[in-house]
Formats: sequence, C-alpha cells, structure tokens
Amino acid sequence: MLGARQPVDVQNGQGRHRYELADTGRLPGFIHGLRYEDLPGDVIAQAKRCLIDLIGIAGSGTLTDLSRIIRDHAARQFGGVAGSARMLVDGRRVSVLGAAMAGGMTIDSMDGHDGHKLTKGHVGVAVLPGLLAFVDAGYPIDGHEFLTCLVLGYEIGTRAGIALHGSVPDYHTSGAWNALACAGLGARVMGLDAERTRHALGIAEYHGPRSQMMRCIDYPTMVKDGSGWGAMAGASAALLAADGFTGAPAVSAEGPDVAEVWRDLGRRWQIMEQYFKLYPVCRWAQPAVEAALMLQRQSGLAAAEIAAIEVVTFHEGTRLAEREPASTEAAQYSLPFPVAAALVHGRLGPEEVTGQGLRHPHVLRVSRATTLAESADYNARFPAERWAHVTITTTDGRSLASRPMTARGDPEAPLPDSDIVDKFQAIGEPRFGAARCKAILEAVSALSQGGSTAALLDLILAPVS
Repeated sequence: MLGARQPVDVQNGQGRHRYELADTGRLPGFIHGLRYEDLPGDVIAQAKRCLIDLIGIAGSGTLTDLSRIIRDHAARQFGGVAGSARMLVDGRRVSVLGAAMAGGMTIDSMDGHDGHKLTKGHVGVAVLPGLLAFVDAGYPIDGHEFLTCLVLGYEIGTRAGIALHGSVPDYHTSGAWNALACAGLGARVMGLDAERTRHALGIAEYHGPRSQMMRCIDYPTMVKDGSGWGAMAGASAALLAADGFTGAPAVSAEGPDVAEVWRDLGRRWQIMEQYFKLYPVCRWAQPAVEAALMLQRQSGLAAAEIAAIEVVTFHEGTRLAEREPASTEAAQYSLPFPVAAALVHGRLGPEEVTGQGLRHPHVLRVSRATTLAESADYNARFPAERWAHVTITTTDGRSLASRPMTARGDPEAPLPDSDIVDKFQAIGEPRFGAARCKAILEAVSALSQGGSTAALLDLILAPVS
C-alpha cells in the first residue's frame, strides 16, 4: 500500500524531477511515483493473468476481417517514420500511434478480453497495445517495470471510466476514457515532468473518442468499442505533451466532482475488480449463454429438440437483438446467436463467431427461435450485476427453465488461474502453435524476475502463420 513517504526523485530524458506520491491526490505523482515494490502480490498475479488473457485474444483476433483491415491500413498510412514499433501479432513496423491503434482494434475485434462492470467497458484492450508501442519504439523497460506499467494503466483507465460515466449523461465507448490510461503510460515511459503529464492527460481526455456505445450495439459494425482509437489518442497525447502541446486539465481526473474516484489510488487496486470472459462475445450476453449451457447439461437436451427459447435479462442485454448476424461484429453484439451457437456446438469460441460459423444452419434456426424479454429486477441490478435466465420449449412440448445466473469470471467469483491458462491455450494454440504458447506463458511468468522484456515482445509482436 502506498502511504505517506518522502517524494521520489526521477532522472529521465526530460531532466530530474521530484514527484509526490499518491497520497498527495495528484495523478502525475502516482504515475511517476508508483514502484513495483508498492504492488501487493495478488495485484502482480492479476497483472499476469490480464496479460496472458489479452495476448490470447490478440492472437485469435487476427482471424477477423476487422484486424486484417486495420493492420493493413496502419502499414499503409502510419508507416515509414522514425521511432517505429511493431504491430501486435503482426511484426510490421509502423508509428507508435499506428501500433497502438492496430493492437487495440485487433484485441477488440475478438470480444473476449477483460472488462470492468462499472465502466461498462474495457481497459487492458488499450493499455497493452499502448505500452507495447512505446516500449518497442525505443523506451525499453525490464519485467518489473512492465508489470508496474500494466497495473498503472488499469488504475488510471478504470477510474477515468467511472468518473466519465458519473459526470456525463451519454454512454461513451471505452476509448473515451482508456485514452487517459495510454497517455499516462506514455508520460511515464518517456519521463515527462509533472506539468507535461497533466497536459498529456488533458489532451487525451479532450481528443478521446466520445463515441456512442449504444449505436454500435443497435447497429454493429467494426467501430466497436472505440478502444483502438482511444489507444491512438492517448499515445498521441503523450507525444504531443512531450513536444510542449498543452491540454490540461483532464476534468475527469482533476474535477472536484470526481475527487472521490481518485482518492484511493494506491490503496484500492482496480485491476483486482476486472472480470474475465469465457466467451468472445459481449459480456451482456454471457449470463444467458451460461444459463443455456447449464440447462442443457442438466437436461441432456439435444439442439435438435429445441423449438423455442425465451431469454429474460436486463434492458441493455435485450438490445443485443440480431438473430442472423452477417458479420463477426454482429455475432458478438448479439444475444440470440451466441446462445444458439453454444447450444448447438456445446462450446462458444472464435470459430463460432467467424467465417463459416456465422452461416451454420442449425445455429441460425435456434437463433431465429429465440425471443428476448427484460426484467425490472435485473434492470435495477445493472450495471453492477448482470443477470439472465432461460426457458427452453422442446419439440415435444416440455418447458425447461434455468435458474437466474450471472456469468463466471466476475471479481466476486474469479476464474482460477487454470481456467485463464486453459482459455489462452484453447484460443492461442490454433494461431501461435503449442510451442510458442508455452514460451509466452514462461516469458510472462519470468516478468517477476525483473529481467529483459525483449523475448516477450518478440513472442507477442511477431506475426502468426
């Protein structure tokens, strides 16, 4: 825990600066003052879990058209500059901004990454690509610093998301606030002074994509959760601030109405409050998927016996209404389709929401037979809790009802490490291969030893076959 202690002197490319730590209430002090030794053991372990999960999702994300298009776009439009970085799971060198954007969109393209309930969105999807872009572009850090930066990104991004949701009426995508996390990371690794760090955060807040999340829910396209754009905006903000561009203050970090959100920096670790997904679809659909699969396991029901399904959930979940998705994005922002795919295949992974999986005739039949309804009780519990229950009517007239369920992986009932590793191997091995997956797991584990991160970067930035 960060308590009251002496300020820290830091030598970096911008000169020597003195930083007050978290109990001063100033975010730049936390950004530059946090040390690996400050992190509790469970926080370090959680950072590794997040990292493993994000890498696996990035690998599977390369299956999508979205990832292919954005990586090719970055190679054409963000290439040929000094201080370049390799794109995540691609290997081609582009600008820091291009690498951050392409990496964020690649992870976001396979909607299976970690998230946070109160932000109604995702932090790591931008934090990891943003951090990798800076490190690979010429700001090398050791394993301890890599883990510290990951934790730092989650602490900034989660609080910025809570603050934004609490201070504005619109529901903005994650890019609106995880941009601040990337700006803070950039300020740290480049060694900006406190004032330029404030400007980096302010620029990121101002230019972060205040995009409309529910529009993408109602009309799913490749714009998705805005996280790639947020990563790019945050990285750009840090680079601009380094050059003297001004933009402070970030009101979602400094405003008096959000002071309580930031007061417990270094004492309450928001990275511990992230959830992990078992399936690569919107979190709002996952309670219904869990309920349907449990009902099928208990009853021994075959998919061919299903005549109709009713899913009762919260209002926002009923907005995931697409029954015949024509794209991966529409499948991931659907509720009927992933429920149907899970019941037909007995699983729900990348193959079920990409390519031929979108056109499976039995899945489409069950999806078309699914209706959605909302519950006032479930509405009242959202967003802190997401609930659903499922009733299946069989072809011979039986009615099978599940109990109300939430999705596994919430911080109150976290997945064991073995489930995180199993998920990584299940989605990672088809893309990385078994040997590379094993090497990635070993490299992530070795970060705690504080050595070079070069081997890890090579493993996760190189292209897949």
